[in-house]
Amino acid sequence: MIGPEAGRDVSIVVPHYNDLASLGICLDALAIQTLPAERFEIIVADNRSPCGIGAVEALVAGRARVIDAPEKGAGPARNAGVAASARRLLAFTDCDCVPEPGWLEGGLTALEDADVVGGRMTVSVGSEAAMTGAEAFERVFAFDNRDYVETKGFSVTANLFTTRAVFDATGPFRNGVSEDLEWCRRAVGKGYCLAYAADAGVAHPARANWTQLKHKWRRLNRERFTLEAGTLGGKVKWAARTIALPLSIFAHVPKVAVSQNLPDAPARLRALATLTRLRLWRMSDSFALLVNGGAGR
Repeated sequence: MIGPEAGRDVSIVVPHYNDLASLGICLDALAIQTLPAERFEIIVADNRSPCGIGAVEALVAGRARVIDAPEKGAGPARNAGVAASARRLLAFTDCDCVPEPGWLEGGLTALEDADVVGGRMTVSVGSEAAMTGAEAFERVFAFDNRDYVETKGFSVTANLFTTRAVFDATGPFRNGVSEDLEWCRRAVGKGYCLAYAADAGVAHPARANWTQLKHKWRRLNRERFTLEAGTLGGKVKWAARTIALPLSIFAHVPKVAVSQNLPDAPARLRALATLTRLRLWRMSDSFALLVNGGAGR
């Protein structure tokens, strides 16, 4: 926690990998924060992008400090950003995210009464009138950070605030697992208080198509298997949840039917079709992970 009179100097850590266009939009959004610019620094931790760090520095053009993060993975890139930071407060977002102007002030205000803060996430799409099935699905199910914080005990790292002291005591992000889930639960396990900040908003783009959505869930499945299925008991729980995946389709139909995030009936039908396809694919992939010891297919 921070005191309201203690100052709000904060380092914003932005991991980046080969997405210059999105990084530029993110930096534009950070340039119009309501918190005065002298109160924060921005660190872009480049994860050895194929375009080269020179191209990243040219795009950044002095709006942030670019550092080299040689170890592959978003978690290690964030760790490198923290190591290079100079402020006592930390804010994390992703290079493809667009923070709202009041993001920093909202998150830091919430940090006055908590040790770790997760902010509000919204899902942006290419066209409200013509959402793909993947976009419609993510509009309903992706990035429900209030639920993550208040019922599941973690915040996504696309919108996360803490102090340097808490980060140092908790330790760095792990690689190869769902690092946001694992890190936040580790912090909470040490007795730190996790809270939600509705005033700290960040927009994240939806996956545009089935290929992108499947790629996301393939990665998440492997990270969660590594995190949760390391023991016999963990494998039994994994198998039980895998078997239940088809049943969960019916349980989530009402959520799609009443969602205010979808504009019309065709979008709801596309969301339901994608929900069904994804849960059946996850069941197959999860069984493959169990049988092959995490290697999957």
